[in-house]
Amino acid sequence: MTPEQVQTLLITRLDATVAEVRGDGHHFYARVVSPRFEGLALLARHRLVKDALKDVIDSGELHALSLEKTSTPAEWAAL
Repeated sequence: MTPEQVQTLLITRLDATVAEVRGDGHHFYARVVSPRFEGLALLARHRLVKDALKDVIDSGELHALSLEKTSTPAEWAAL
């Protein structure tokens, strides 16, 4: 799996407005901005992302994903 493939999954499955992904094909790091994070605590945001990618994680296609930042569009704009 490539960073671009992970990025596409995040955008389509989470309605992400920003998905910055980097990695080496085995371990990826991501910053995700989605309106679906509104009102959710950090742990709930991370669960939402992991649930959205459950099929590729379970299949082994996506080995590891570290979430560096999960923000709402308003939070992202304030950075």
